[in-house]
Amino acid sequence: MPEAITIKSIRAIPLYGRPYGDWPHRFGNLEQTRTLVEVVTDTGIAALGSVYTSAPLVEAALQLLGPLYEGASAIDPAATAEKLHQNSFWQGRGGAVTHTISGIDMALWDILGKVSGQPIWRLLGGKHRDRLKPYASMLMEEPAKLRDKLQAAKARGFRAFKIGWGPFGRCDEASDESIVRAAREAVGADCELMVDAGASDAFWPHGVKWALNKSNMLAAYEVAWFEEPLSPDDIDGYVELTRQSRVNIASGEVLTRRQSFLPWIERRAVDYLQPDVTKVGGITEQHRITQYANDHGLLVVPHGWNTGVGLAADLHILAAAQNARWVEFLTPEPYLEDVFEEPPSLDAEGFFRVPDAPGYGFRWSRDGIRRLSQGVSLTPSVI
Repeated sequence: MPEAITIKSIRAIPLYGRPYGDWPHRFGNLEQTRTLVEVVTDTGIAALGSVYTSAPLVEAALQLLGPLYEGASAIDPAATAEKLHQNSFWQGRGGAVTHTISGIDMALWDILGKVSGQPIWRLLGGKHRDRLKPYASMLMEEPAKLRDKLQAAKARGFRAFKIGWGPFGRCDEASDESIVRAAREAVGADCELMVDAGASDAFWPHGVKWALNKSNMLAAYEVAWFEEPLSPDDIDGYVELTRQSRVNIASGEVLTRRQSFLPWIERRAVDYLQPDVTKVGGITEQHRITQYANDHGLLVVPHGWNTGVGLAADLHILAAAQNARWVEFLTPEPYLEDVFEEPPSLDAEGFFRVPDAPGYGFRWSRDGIRRLSQGVSLTPSVI
């Protein structure tokens, strides 16, 4: 392996489109929240990362970070990413700058994998599993429409399902239960079902007592976990709820940087921790978070409402983790499936196999990314 391969340039590639008809679009043209970053080295090797932030913010962060990453090592991802973190404490720490560093870090791990000829999971220390169960993740709708969506996903081969946001917790108890009942009937008793309240949305109206009562209802439908039932700032509420709830409690998708996760892990505020690789600082940070959570007996189920590049990173992180079982898979989802030349496929039991090829182990669809980015062409060396 060459002693020195450095970063030559990084650019943002915004992905456009509105695949979710009922998703609130509060920022007009700035609602675009999936952005790829393309890192090109001085040797011509290039790779992609993914950032859950609008392209104008990513572009501004790249301009800010440019003097730090230009000429920095492209094959020492943890060291290069830490350099970016350490020198940006006063420049958006934990926000769009940290999100952007996440995408850079992801791309550097792929570059290291390509240069060394190794899959990322091996570079992280080796794999504990050859496959992971994806859960089909979708927004809630009124029962009849939701039933159709779930049955379509089950027909594709999924055996785990998560429904979230939408009207849940915003109407009345009868409406909430009718949605969950319809979902359980649609997927059957032999499949796993999860419920996401979506309390990180604006002006969440509920607290611990509501969440505890709702968890009792969900337990009757054998829900595997109850996600984001409280405001993401209410760590004390989560501690109390997790201690009392009959179903497992999950949260963490809005947290960034490994340091932010420490009190949630140490206080056991949740049963399942949900870092998002496109926000927390990339593969480096998420792997550290996962290891620390394992030391405290917490399962990690990454938040994956991002892109196919994020999914590829999650598969490697979870393969290298002792405390993992599921990976999130949005369906239907052009940001995910359309960026792959060949998307991961389900086996007969509803699992994805972890790739063994160097780096991410996937090839990207140039046509799919060109279409989603409204005309941007990848650097030829991105594969």
